[in-house]
Amino acid sequence: MKEVLAFIENKKREFANAPLFEFMRNQSIDPRQRLAWATYAAPFIMNFGEMNKYVFREEGSLDPIQVIINKHTYEDDHHWRWFIEDVKNLGVDQSLKFSDALKFLWGEETEPSRWLVYQLYKYTLNAKPIQKLVVIEVIEATGNVMFSIASEVGKEIQLITHKEFLYFANFHLNVETGHTTGSSGIEEFIKEIQLTENTRQEAFELVEKVFDVFTKFTDNLLVYAEKDCMK
Repeated sequence: MKEVLAFIENKKREFANAPLFEFMRNQSIDPRQRLAWATYAAPFIMNFGEMNKYVFREEGSLDPIQVIINKHTYEDDHHWRWFIEDVKNLGVDQSLKFSDALKFLWGEETEPSRWLVYQLYKYTLNAKPIQKLVVIEVIEATGNVMFSIASEVGKEIQLITHKEFLYFANFHLNVETGHTTGSSGIEEFIKEIQLTENTRQEAFELVEKVFDVFTKFTDNLLVYAEKDCMK
């Protein structure tokens, strides 16, 4: 598994150079505009808790890899609550008729977010624990990149609004270690997992695919964030 984890780290460094993150680092833009993509990401963020509960988690499993995954899902299945609080503090919370809310959440502007959810379901629903683990490691890597940058933007907004942020803040970043777990014992266990050559190659391909869907997702978020800047 060491080779797969090293490959994920290399892909993570590439991912960190995505245009969305350059946009988010640009301090000449109002920090609230640099997080203008947040509402468009809502379907993925809100679905992520259920993905942990109903796709990644498999209660009662004795497989040691699945046991690690199960523990991780309990750490990740509630982050959407922090997102809801931050949406209020970002100043984008507004009253909508229920029908208008449905149109937005299932409309064209949030389609990339829903597409990401469906792709992740495709790669993990009924997958073997090792495949789930690989996907989760990639999700953790991409999340670590995103929240390392978003937390800095969140600090700027906190200075302007004098409101506390949770999702776009160090509070969230501190639990996004970039790996399935922050425990050294479990990290060593994962590194030492022995893979067959076929399983290793499948893992490399899976890493490529999942990073690709996250890259496309962030590219689409940038389109909507820049569009908001021009309003």
